[in-house]
Amino acid sequence: MSLQDSTKISFLTRNYPKNFSSLPSPCYVLEEKKFKQNLQLLQFVEQRSGAKILLALKGYALWKSFHLAKAYLSGITASGIYEARLGYEEFGKEITTFSPSYKQEEMQQLVQISNHIIFNSFRQWQTFKEMIESQNELRERKGQSKIEVGLRVNPKYSEVSPKIYNPCVEGSRLGITPKEFKKGVQQFGLEGISGLHFHTHCEQNSDALKRTLKHFITHFGEYIPKMQWINFGGGHHITRKDYNVDLLIKTIQEFKSKFKTEIYLEPGEAVGWQCGFLIGSVIDIVQNGMKIAILDVSAAAHMPDCLEMPYRPMVRNSFEAKVSKKHHKLKLKGEKPYAYRLGGPTCLAGDVIGDYSFKEPLKIGDRIIFEDMVHYTIVKNNTFNGIPLPSIGMLRENGDFELFKEFSYQDYKYRNS
Repeated sequence: MSLQDSTKISFLTRNYPKNFSSLPSPCYVLEEKKFKQNLQLLQFVEQRSGAKILLALKGYALWKSFHLAKAYLSGITASGIYEARLGYEEFGKEITTFSPSYKQEEMQQLVQISNHIIFNSFRQWQTFKEMIESQNELRERKGQSKIEVGLRVNPKYSEVSPKIYNPCVEGSRLGITPKEFKKGVQQFGLEGISGLHFHTHCEQNSDALKRTLKHFITHFGEYIPKMQWINFGGGHHITRKDYNVDLLIKTIQEFKSKFKTEIYLEPGEAVGWQCGFLIGSVIDIVQNGMKIAILDVSAAAHMPDCLEMPYRPMVRNSFEAKVSKKHHKLKLKGEKPYAYRLGGPTCLAGDVIGDYSFKEPLKIGDRIIFEDMVHYTIVKNNTFNGIPLPSIGMLRENGDFELFKEFSYQDYKYRNS
């Protein structure tokens, strides 16, 4: 399908060289050119720093693009059995798996496909130690590389906000605290442990990593020389325009030089950052103290991070708008003449995407483009209210659109029983 075929052009897209009116609505669209630019930057960091970069599937799992990603990255990191299987089947390079807890039946599969398995407690490591050792004996006989085991630690320091995303808050279930780690070492030792893992970042710059490493070294420095690798986790916003790539490279190089260990990074969001959008349509416009455009895109179902984080997504060719209260009535005023609240089609009263203003009035049928919507949206979306899931596709570098997936009633039905 070519995006140049249609002649209907909305003011929302007319400043762009390709027309989006022929795309299905709603639809997540990966932009191949921008995606490759992210991958090239991540590969540059790998090459300059000597670290290995793994794609975190919890943030980006658009697997029909893995043929592009695996040409640049060292592998994937999984948060459980399904992600690990997806990485094994579709990416095919290094597989690192971490979960706060593993079931017996999950581990039986994971030992078949994982290169690194990281545990959240000494108890879990001891539970599966014999199974891993048995699998490693089998691998050794076959001339295959052994499973390497790691432990996730909590360095008691994170700059992440809000608290729901901060793994180092008091009472967090993620990572072994310094006190508990010391107890574990005294009871079980570290024989068989190849690496340590911490994940304390979320959308942060490299200066946060530099500060975090001081705490990591303070609490776990005596164990680092015994390790073959250290995993710095994810949340590094490497592909963001203001990210200090040079500082990241220098920080990794200095750590490697000091401790003689291999370094891993696990970005998810940075892989899919600003390289795809969610396109939807205006279905109706209603009035209730302000103009409200009801879309076929839902914050609750299609981009739940907007409500969870929360944040206001960017809309192409839109401007700011704010609610004011005058004479006990709500008024929506914008930077541009035509202000609207954009809302979704579910019955949830709070299914509101945000307030925006435009140079021209919206019309029923207009396309709305939400920027930066291929990470943490597709992996988190849902079928609440039986709202159809958006299609998924890729905008090729030559302007053609390739449809990867359309969802049907059957997808909704069989998620429910």
